[in-house]
Amino acid sequence: MENYLEINKKSWNAKVEPHLKSDFYFVDEFLKGRTSLNSIELDLLGDIKGKTILHLQCHFGQDSISLSRMEAKVTGIDLSDKAIDTAGDLAEKCGTDTEFICSDVYNLPNVLDQKFDIVYTSYGTIGWLPDLEKWADVINHFLNPGGKFIMAEFHPAVWMFDDDFTKVAYSYFNEKPIVETYEGTYADQSASIVQEYVMWNHSLAEVLDNLIKKDLQLNTFREFDWSPYPCFRHVEEFEKGKWRIPQFGNKIPLVYALAAQKK
Repeated sequence: MENYLEINKKSWNAKVEPHLKSDFYFVDEFLKGRTSLNSIELDLLGDIKGKTILHLQCHFGQDSISLSRMEAKVTGIDLSDKAIDTAGDLAEKCGTDTEFICSDVYNLPNVLDQKFDIVYTSYGTIGWLPDLEKWADVINHFLNPGGKFIMAEFHPAVWMFDDDFTKVAYSYFNEKPIVETYEGTYADQSASIVQEYVMWNHSLAEVLDNLIKKDLQLNTFREFDWSPYPCFRHVEEFEKGKWRIPQFGNKIPLVYALAAQKK
């Protein structure tokens, strides 16, 4: 899929406006000070005051700005130029000095010359990348010696099922690109947009093995039987801010998180 970046950039540019208007991203509350970060990633981040952070695939920057509010020096990057423009506007309204750069992950070393204490990425990011060896290379490239990589992501077990969770429709393993057309968006199923996209499934072994091979030492790995977002169809909120797929209950993992350190 040589043109996957073009396809996915168009898809993510189309998402920006409906996402800004959706309850999913609670922009009005966010502008008043509500954080977009969840307990899963906050527990791994710890005290980040004074730390430099590179946020990969930041969408329109809510997590980046939330990290800035915790007194970190943050740079967010994203493929979508519309998302990056919006992120800059949000940061200005929020009064943070968060920096934003429009770039795809693999090309970032060619446009950013800096090292960071922390590289951070979260929720629905690596599925847009075909090659996790190159991804791990980028993480290693931007980390200071002893720096940390913090990641929270949807579990690959979830991506095996069809959208209604009635059958196993996809391989757990990264066999080939998944090219589909989708109506609406995870943040607003009724949004009047139709998008083609290209994605890849990545097993846990693929994630962990590539990080380890790039001199990142795994310190923490956790799995969760709930999602902090109602981004899948037919989910139910069983506790405040925690969603599950009813027919699965607590029987499958929905999210995993990890912390690794550059040797």
